[in-house]
Amino acid sequence: MKFNPGQMVVTRGVNDLIAGNADFAKHVHLSLSRHLAGDWGDVCDDDRVSNELALQGGERLFSVYKKEGLPKIWIITEWDRSVTNVLFPEEY
Repeated sequence: MKFNPGQMVVTRGVNDLIAGNADFAKHVHLSLSRHLAGDWGDVCDDDRVSNELALQGGERLFSVYKKEGLPKIWIITEWDRSVTNVLFPEEY
C-alpha cells in the first residue's frame, strides 16, 4: 500500500451493483487493490503524473478502472487521506 486510504466508502449505485453482481464486486475489489498500490488504471498521462506528485504533496488521488461488460468506476482518495470513495462517473 502506497498510502493510507482513510475510510473506504462506495456510493449507493456502486453498492447496489456489488450486491447483485459478483463479477462487478470482484472488479471493485481488484480496482481498490490497484489504486492503493499506485496503479491508477485508465487515467490520462496528465492525471497519472498528478497522482504521482500527489503522493508526495498531499493532493487528491484519482483512478479510473474499466472492464469489458462492466461499468467504469472512479476511485478518489481525498487530499487529506481521510476517505477513499468508489463511484460511477455520473455520480460525481
